[in-house]
Amino acid sequence: MLRARITFVAVTAVVAAILVTVVSAYRMVTPLIADQIDRGLADRVDTVLAILGTTSPLPVRPDMTEQLLTPDCTVTPLIPGRDPLPVSDADCAVARTGSGTAETDVVVGGKNYGVLTKARPGGGAVMVSQNYAEVNRVDSEFQWHATWVTALAVAVAALFSWFAIGRILRPIRRLADTSARITTTGDLTARLPDAGSGEVGDLTRSFNSMLAALRVSRAQQHRLVEDASHELRTPLTSVRGSAELLQRARGRLTPEDETKVLATLVQEAKALDALVGELVDLATDRHTTEPVSVLALPDLAEDCAQRFRRRSGRTITVIADDPAEVSARPQALARCVDNLLDNAIKYSPADIPVEIRVHGTRLSVRDHGPGIAPDDLQAVFDRFYRAEGTRSTPGSGLGLAIVHDIISTHGGTVSAVNHPDGGAEVGFQLPQSK
Repeated sequence: MLRARITFVAVTAVVAAILVTVVSAYRMVTPLIADQIDRGLADRVDTVLAILGTTSPLPVRPDMTEQLLTPDCTVTPLIPGRDPLPVSDADCAVARTGSGTAETDVVVGGKNYGVLTKARPGGGAVMVSQNYAEVNRVDSEFQWHATWVTALAVAVAALFSWFAIGRILRPIRRLADTSARITTTGDLTARLPDAGSGEVGDLTRSFNSMLAALRVSRAQQHRLVEDASHELRTPLTSVRGSAELLQRARGRLTPEDETKVLATLVQEAKALDALVGELVDLATDRHTTEPVSVLALPDLAEDCAQRFRRRSGRTITVIADDPAEVSARPQALARCVDNLLDNAIKYSPADIPVEIRVHGTRLSVRDHGPGIAPDDLQAVFDRFYRAEGTRSTPGSGLGLAIVHDIISTHGGTVSAVNHPDGGAEVGFQLPQSK
């Protein structure tokens, strides 16, 4: 579960930060306390040495024990009733030489003491000890307080992280639930509410955009299937009728009638082949996998024109005016020019040239046919659309639709206008290459 894993990571980070802080503080405070104890012992030794030379009584401290050490290492308690401090060789050496100091830790009556031995002017030494009980109590309380404060902080951090992360991940949970529902039901009408700014908000908006694109794609697929079935029905009906006629006649047709029926079959088969090919292009969009390169439109136009000159024997001229380079998929763009040329040749008289014009990043093909009705200028790029006056001519109504789809994927626009001197001018414009 993502929420639990992120909460665990957050709490682990909090615990690590607290432990580093506590350990660092403990290591910084411990030397200070030890230094304070050393200074307290030194001050007490100096006080005892100063008082021993006077008649003033020695102030009693319950946490300290004082005793005299003669040069021969004999112990004389300074506070009656206190247990004597154990004497080490180092202490005896200080008393015997009458110079220097000695520090050690001892255990008296089951309690830990810090002992400082300092030489006494004139011989001997003074030994002063301090009970570590208070220091141990402070250390124990520090550890105890650090433990429960850490535990409380961890609990608060875990609770806060759980709810905060749950709130942050709520849009992602909605996204996961919506994805699961779409996978199960296939319903693309779902839409996630806006999750605000930030990465999660961007993810939500991207998901909604993806759903919108899928809805459009599905609608286009449905429309394509419906239109394709409608367009396929006519040539299939003609092929079926011609085939049934040949089957029923069984050689009884005259050679002329049989030739007409066979010609119809061949013509309709060619129409079906062209229609199926264009449908495959529309459905698969195979040109989108082609790499993009920088192209010169006049060169592309000349290549396409040369190919159509050989194929059709028609005169095709290319006119370039201040051309600019574009970034596009070469084969896809060539398909667009081919479709425009095929369309222009179909509607232009055989003895009049077809013109390809390139101006900047715009390419257009002009024919000298009857032109396009004003009401049809915007519709000629729709799939399977055929104007009223062109339905008797060969074609499926998909050529310009393919041009529209390819140019749209390149970020360009298509246009169709009637030329003032007659004929139609159909073309596209692409963004200039950077």
